[in-house]
Amino acid sequence: MLGYYSRLSSEVYDLDKPIGSSFGDIEYYLERLASCKGRILEPATGTGRLLVPLLEQGFQVDGFDVSDEMLEVCRTNCKERGLAPELFAGKMESFTINAKYAAIVIPTGTFLLLHEREKSLQALQNFHRHLETGGRLIVDLHVPAVIELEKTSTRTWQAANGDTLTVESKKIEVDWIRQYFVSQGRYERWREGRLVETELERYPMRWYGVEEFKAILEGVGFSDISISTGYRYGECPENTDSLITFEAMK
Repeated sequence: MLGYYSRLSSEVYDLDKPIGSSFGDIEYYLERLASCKGRILEPATGTGRLLVPLLEQGFQVDGFDVSDEMLEVCRTNCKERGLAPELFAGKMESFTINAKYAAIVIPTGTFLLLHEREKSLQALQNFHRHLETGGRLIVDLHVPAVIELEKTSTRTWQAANGDTLTVESKKIEVDWIRQYFVSQGRYERWREGRLVETELERYPMRWYGVEEFKAILEGVGFSDISISTGYRYGECPENTDSLITFEAMK
């Protein structure tokens, strides 16, 4: 089986998207959460790119991830900054914790990694259960404009110890009926010109139409649903160039 956010890809993620690096989402989420007085949960928190800035602004934030390797990096990033949030391993569709949250936030399309429709519905129902009455779900989605199979891209990073890290990625499968595509990433670590470590990972990603996802949220029990684009609150999406943010109340 192919790995999924294993050790090497977690290291690459932390190099490529270090703590505090923003696509406009950190500033947006800080603004939207400014009135939030209760606990916040970030599913699929990864290495803490968003979680740490929220903590540093005084929010009480818990996080979880399906990847133990990502959580290990996240704990290190938090410890280096004197932070000690509640972090745990879990899946969006099945996690359970004895707490209710004022907000659950999932930036940058991470929710779409649940490419199976049933699991994505289970996750939304699970989020709804873990929210306080009046709590908010804020989730980013994106719609693929073009899906080109077998088109390869390669990126390179320099690790702190001098190793060269590379990833070669391409889309290898698309299912237009079930609304998902699959990407494959080959991660490599090179040291003094020799390949010393490699990982092959598979990334399925789902997509939804805007009205489709709004109807799903309503079916789960959410209300007062707002739709924004490009991290500009209330601006309706007109094309697929920007992320689309849904905000919904329990």
